[in-house]
Amino acid sequence: MTPTQASNLETLGNKLGTAALTTLIRLCPEIRTASDELREAACTAMRAKSRQAIDELLDDGKACPWMAETIFASAVMTLVNAGIKVLRGN
Repeated sequence: MTPTQASNLETLGNKLGTAALTTLIRLCPEIRTASDELREAACTAMRAKSRQAIDELLDDGKACPWMAETIFASAVMTLVNAGIKVLRGN
């Protein structure tokens, strides 16, 4: 991987993480009153799912570049789902 590719992947990961956290807060307001431990557990679940979500995003983006925004949104929701499961005890 070239330095440019690594930088691009890091930027993608940061944007994905920011979008996922923003969406989690909007969809799951109970995170605002959750304990620090529960919030950290939700973030840990999201981080654990992030490699798979990014790999799928890249693969799907190569296969269907015209659907990039939808594919990114799907990756965001994959991470959000992992966080919500922890917060709601599912």
